[in-house]
Amino acid sequence: MRHPKILTSLLTAALGAGLTLSLGAAPATAVASPAPYAGYAGSSAEAKANQAFFDAVMKSVAKKRAAAPGAAAVTVVYSAANAPSFRTQISRSAQIWNGSVVNVRLVEGSNPDFTYYEGNDSRGSYASTDGHGNGYIFLDYRQNQQYNSTRVTAHETGHVLGLPDHYSGPCSELMSGGGPGTSCQNAYPNAQERSRVDQLWRYGLASAFKTP
Repeated sequence: MRHPKILTSLLTAALGAGLTLSLGAAPATAVASPAPYAGYAGSSAEAKANQAFFDAVMKSVAKKRAAAPGAAAVTVVYSAANAPSFRTQISRSAQIWNGSVVNVRLVEGSNPDFTYYEGNDSRGSYASTDGHGNGYIFLDYRQNQQYNSTRVTAHETGHVLGLPDHYSGPCSELMSGGGPGTSCQNAYPNAQERSRVDQLWRYGLASAFKTP
């Protein structure tokens, strides 16, 4: 639910594989948030940042998965150590997604594929990288006070799983983000979003393994 927020395409055909990286680098110093968030237009730069984040997570997961390909579901490991104020929301978001899809599981642990951070940023909450293949989700204090915090966190986690923003959607659509306004309390993906994530992690990750 970044302001302006990242707009991105769905998973591309070629994901790449086997990139040796250790995700979890800290984001750049954030800027204090001076005003309420309004308007969700997005930009091509933000779309690229979000895609870079997703690709970094997928490459990290694919590298681990290649070493143990037999598991029924793909495991994506996250760290919430640098977002202690949002530990409850992060845990709840993982539970929501784990209860909604079958082909991917979110778990907290060491050697994470991505990391959550917290702070103040005039852009709001977002998913990005540090430019060196390290992915993170940044959770903005002020935005999480204005919007349902679990929805914000679940929405950003949706980007981890490959979903783009769709601000014109209804409140029932998780990836509509802040589009429906601050009154929207829904923190669950709808049937289409759940189906898309399962499709991506069943077929998309399999394509990544075939990439030399």
